[in-house]
Amino acid sequence: MSTTEHSTEEARPETVTTAATVRTNAQGTRMETGEEIGAMDTIRRGLRFSPELTEGFWGTLTLALVAALGQVIVPIAVQQTLDTGLNGPDGPDVGFVVTMGVAAFFGLVVTSFASYLMTSRLFATSEKGLATLRIKAFRHVHDLPLLTQNTERRGALVSRVTSDVDQVSQFLVFGGLLLIISAGQVLVATVIMLVYSWQLALVVWLCFAPLFISIRYFQRKLSAAYGVVRRQAGAMLSAVSEPVVGASVVRSYAVQERTQGRIDTSVDAFRSASTKAQKFTVISFSLGGISAGLANAGVLVIGVFLGFTGDMTAGSVLAFAFLVTLFVGPVQMGTQIITDAQNAIASWRRVIGILETPGDLVDPGPEGETLPRGPIDVRFADVTFAYPGGAPVLHDVDLTIDSGTRVAIVGETGSGKSTFAKLLTRLMDPSAGAVLLDGIDVRDIRAESLRRSVVLVPQEGFLFNDTLAANARYGRLDASDADLVASATELGLADWLAGLPDGLETKVGQRGESLSAGERQLVALLRAHLADPDLLVLDEATSAVDPELEMRIGRALERLMAGRTSVTIAHRLSTAEQADEVVVVDRGRVVQRGPHSELVLDVGSPYARLHASWVAQQGK
Repeated sequence: MSTTEHSTEEARPETVTTAATVRTNAQGTRMETGEEIGAMDTIRRGLRFSPELTEGFWGTLTLALVAALGQVIVPIAVQQTLDTGLNGPDGPDVGFVVTMGVAAFFGLVVTSFASYLMTSRLFATSEKGLATLRIKAFRHVHDLPLLTQNTERRGALVSRVTSDVDQVSQFLVFGGLLLIISAGQVLVATVIMLVYSWQLALVVWLCFAPLFISIRYFQRKLSAAYGVVRRQAGAMLSAVSEPVVGASVVRSYAVQERTQGRIDTSVDAFRSASTKAQKFTVISFSLGGISAGLANAGVLVIGVFLGFTGDMTAGSVLAFAFLVTLFVGPVQMGTQIITDAQNAIASWRRVIGILETPGDLVDPGPEGETLPRGPIDVRFADVTFAYPGGAPVLHDVDLTIDSGTRVAIVGETGSGKSTFAKLLTRLMDPSAGAVLLDGIDVRDIRAESLRRSVVLVPQEGFLFNDTLAANARYGRLDASDADLVASATELGLADWLAGLPDGLETKVGQRGESLSAGERQLVALLRAHLADPDLLVLDEATSAVDPELEMRIGRALERLMAGRTSVTIAHRLSTAEQADEVVVVDRGRVVQRGPHSELVLDVGSPYARLHASWVAQQGK
């Protein structure tokens, strides 16, 4: 048994360009991560996938402006109270002071309520839109080419649907809220400052001009830096999750140190990328602090001068000092938010990259054909299949399988026999030629009809962390407990089912690990029996079980295949001995076919050699 460990990164075909990361999967599909997309273009595309985010936008924006007005009520009230209520030409006016206090109070109540409504609306629309984005991304992962799923690191795919969407969520719910409020405050503060003193307003804007001019530069730098951060986050998740799932292998081969080294490397790469991105954040934030200091100093010096010359009252100078604070705070906050936005936009690009990667298997939908019920006849019409950049795995295969026939496909490892199963069940489409079921090209059959009529039982049936009954019902979701028991009885599995601790309610554990390999296969057969297919495709269901369980599975298979067309990818030639016909594949070509009893007598033929080698191994 080989224990050679291959790096996932090395095994994944991927090309990287400087302008964008464009992954080319094993089928030639280019999966863009979207990093060449500009920020505004990213937002536009994101809104196209989540139109709920724009619901009631103008109403929310109006409420944000009303809330921003609340921030200038206090400076105006202070100025009016000081200049008119206390220092008026007729002396202090207590009534005016009280009126201004009451007006300011009610103004703050109204604007606070507007802020509450705005926040509630923004939360609701953001979460609704992001739920749609997460659902679409998750569903599309299942539509991606099978080879894309196999070559793309699982952790990277999961991170796009989970952590990347979470980054967008945090920005839209919190950063987006603050950005709207900050922009409104800056606009209102600028208008009021111009009313009080255009000279001081000009001083403030000149002090912040370097920051505003450099934002575009820092935005580009941060966009690239956070794109790397999000990719490293996906790689780190993969590096951590793979050893957790394969913990038994890690322990069995005592490779904990090597595994930990790979995890440490991925964590360090993520730390390094995050640190680099934060450097740009610190620079931009520090520039904002310098601008704020200069603005405050400039307003203080020039404001006092204007006060001495009589161009501004004491109340106006004091109100302007408040307004500068209201201007500086939102600008600094906005700078930080724009910085954080690059992380969210980088995540949004990655999610869009998934959604814009085309699925390889197009469902013809209502326009497609529907397979009639009953045993299916199969034909491979001049089928050729090749992985991009590689030699053909199958060459001009022309093969007919009559309905109701039990066929075993045999061949050396790497001969292409497993590709038959993938093409037959339309997990992949041929590069040339056509796979026909009852004379209909599988590409023209509605997916719903194809999945109802054709069922694949893989070599290792995947089980979800649920009860045995819930896993079996994947074959037929509306099956009752009585249906499950009847199906188990028909397959000869009633005694096995009764012997389980909790019967149908037995918990199978994560990936079915609470059951033995053979018992997991029994659940897979029960699932297939409930599905009641017309064409059954099996990838040798007895290749990894003990002899006693093999006999039980064999009997169940006999009953499962009765009355159906079945194609078995045979790893053990005992399966071929029991088939109606054997198809021998060698180097991607069908080189023999016929009953076992005839093929085994053809001395020197590929099948005879295979069978003799298998018999010799059984005798050891």
